[in-house]
Amino acid sequence: MLSTRRGIRALSSADLGAFVELAEREPVVNVFALHRARTTNLEPRWLGGEMWGRFDGGELVAACHVAANLVPVCADPESAVAFADRALTRRRTVSTIVGPQEAVRPLWERVGPAWGSPRELRWDQRHLEIARDPEVEPDPEVRLSVRADLDVLYPACVAMYTEEVGISPEAGGAGDLYRTRVAQLIGRGMSFARFERGEVVFKAEVACATTSAAQIQGVWVPPDRRGQGLAAAGMAAVVGYVRAQVAPVVSLYVNDWNHSARAVYERVGFVETDRFATVMF
Repeated sequence: MLSTRRGIRALSSADLGAFVELAEREPVVNVFALHRARTTNLEPRWLGGEMWGRFDGGELVAACHVAANLVPVCADPESAVAFADRALTRRRTVSTIVGPQEAVRPLWERVGPAWGSPRELRWDQRHLEIARDPEVEPDPEVRLSVRADLDVLYPACVAMYTEEVGISPEAGGAGDLYRTRVAQLIGRGMSFARFERGEVVFKAEVACATTSAAQIQGVWVPPDRRGQGLAAAGMAAVVGYVRAQVAPVVSLYVNDWNHSARAVYERVGFVETDRFATVMF
C-alpha cells in the first residue's frame, strides 16, 4: 500500500519495468541502481533491503535504493525530503548515503539530526565519464585478474580501501567477507591489475555495469610507484577493455580534493558530467 508520506511505497518485481524506465533517463549516473534492480528483480531478499518509489498520479517519479547504501534515483529536492521522512520512521541501517548532490544534501539535512554524527562527509565528488577511446596509450601489461592472483591482489585491495575510506575493510572481523567480495570480482571478470615481481603496481575493478554503462572503483597504485604514469596507462587499458567488452560508457566519481587522481582521469579523457556527495557512517 502507498505510504501516507507523499505517495511512497516499496517497489516489487512488478514495478521493475517502471523503475528501469525512470532510471534510464540518466543511465550512467544511475548505473548502480539499474545494476541492482536488474540483478535482484527488486526482490528484498536479494537487494538486502528495499527500493522505494515515489508516485504522482500513479506515475513513478523518483526512487531510492535502501540497503547497505542509500542511493536516491532521479530524486529532486522535494522527493529527497520525502524519502528522508520515510527513512526517519525506521532505525538507520545504511552505511553510506551516496548520489547526486542535489538529492543527497536535502536528504541528509532532514535525517542528520536523528541519525547522528557521520564518520565523514564528502560533499564535492566529481562524477566523470568517458565514451570514446582513451587519450593515453594503454598499458599492455594490465590484464584481467585470475583466481591464482587472489593472495597477491587481496592485500592491495585492503590497502586501497583503507586509504580511500579511512577504515580497514577487515575491521570488526569482516576480512573473510571482503576477501569473498574480491574473489567474486575476479570470478566475474571485473578485476584488473598489473603485476611486477609478484606485486600489484596497478589495480582497478568494475563495481557495477549495465548494457549502457560501467562504473569503475578501487583504482590504486602503491605509494612508492605513484607519479610514474602507471595509473593513466592502466586506466586507459581498463577503459579500452570495458568499452569493448562490457558497456560503451565508463564512469567513476572522485573526491574534489584528490587532485592527482583527477589529473590522471582528465589525461585519460574522462569529463565531468555531474557532482556527487557521500555521507559515510
